[in-house]
Amino acid sequence: MPSNSLIYVSLLVSAMLPHAAQARLSPAESRMVETVRSEQDRSIALLERLVNVNSGTMNLAGVEKVGQMMRAELEPLGFDVRWVPMAAVGRAGHIVATHKGDGKGKRLLLIGHLDTVFEQHSPFQTFVRKGDKAEGPGAGDDKGGMVVMLAALRAMQAAGTLKAADIEIVLTGDEEDAGSPVETARAALVEAGKRADVALDFEGLVRDGGRDMGSIARRSSYSWTITATGRTGHSSLIFTPQYGDGAANELARIVTAFRQELPEPNLTFNVGLIAAGANASIEADGARASASGKTNIIPAIALARGDFRTLTNDQTLRVRQKMEAIVARHAPGTDAKIEFEEGYPSMAPTAGNRAVLASLNGVNRDLGLPEMPELDPLKRGAGDISFVAGDVDGLAGLGPYSTGDHAPGETVDLPSISTQAQRAAILMSRLSREPRK
Repeated sequence: MPSNSLIYVSLLVSAMLPHAAQARLSPAESRMVETVRSEQDRSIALLERLVNVNSGTMNLAGVEKVGQMMRAELEPLGFDVRWVPMAAVGRAGHIVATHKGDGKGKRLLLIGHLDTVFEQHSPFQTFVRKGDKAEGPGAGDDKGGMVVMLAALRAMQAAGTLKAADIEIVLTGDEEDAGSPVETARAALVEAGKRADVALDFEGLVRDGGRDMGSIARRSSYSWTITATGRTGHSSLIFTPQYGDGAANELARIVTAFRQELPEPNLTFNVGLIAAGANASIEADGARASASGKTNIIPAIALARGDFRTLTNDQTLRVRQKMEAIVARHAPGTDAKIEFEEGYPSMAPTAGNRAVLASLNGVNRDLGLPEMPELDPLKRGAGDISFVAGDVDGLAGLGPYSTGDHAPGETVDLPSISTQAQRAAILMSRLSREPRK
């Protein structure tokens, strides 16, 4: 058994470890940590107010109201805040906020979004706290992310590191359902990306196997629609030279060929909706289809909608070309076409993104937190940061940890707000002091 003196030394070392970790922080960084911790109740109260305002993407008034609430938080921090209306694309608009620093360090772009997937008709509308958890529409995605962003900025202001920092914030009002044309809907974000040196995305933190992960990549998301047509007639004549295979079999050929020929690393593709018959149509929202026909009638039309997701823009182009080639083959007596919709580009894993994660892991070490490994991009969906990924190094997932996003019961882990805000405040302060390339 160990002696009493050894036990005492062991306990003394254990007690000193948190302080040893904190000793690697500068006085200003320690002040940021203290500020975030002391203002946690304030952050939770703000989150409750934001969540209790419905801002489903198509609730334009609600999105604008959340924008006004964010303006009220940002202006006292020295940000010049403007509202960018998006009536041209059928959406509410965006918040763009600019903080002018001394112009010497890296220019930061902070990204979040005002809208949620929960529209006014959703039964899930209210913030409910349950100890260290809280349920509510957008509690994690992305009102929790905006709260983390604000908590970090307030901590920087309290520590004096915000004054010299050049920061631009873009909070989109339609991240969950982007307006069309997307070039217009994302113009303000793209322009901000061209001005920035580092982009930080405040959507949710991902945990894998209990570990906080670093997101240096996000896959694309594109939807497609196939329309197959064939010669209709009595079913006894199917597969004859006069009538051919029919539209349903042509669509089945295409979908089967996708499954056989498209698979490659980091690609997923899905058929989400199918309809075929003598008559078939897909409704304007793209989420519902109808068809009519008889068992003894060769289908004249067959429709399918789906999506595909890629890790790089080169992969996107390659996959599209392969899909087009498959569709173009045509079974006897049929025709088909594929149409691709606007979507979210990819955020490829790059050396620059890895360097930003390395900077964050430097913060983790100094806070006494575990290192954050790279997240498998297959475990993260598409997001707004991808629109600027071709122009600027970036990192996603600086928001809080949450579960059940996009569904009733969405739940945010409240302590993660504090941890993420500490990380973000120190990371932004350090990056903003680094010289521009």
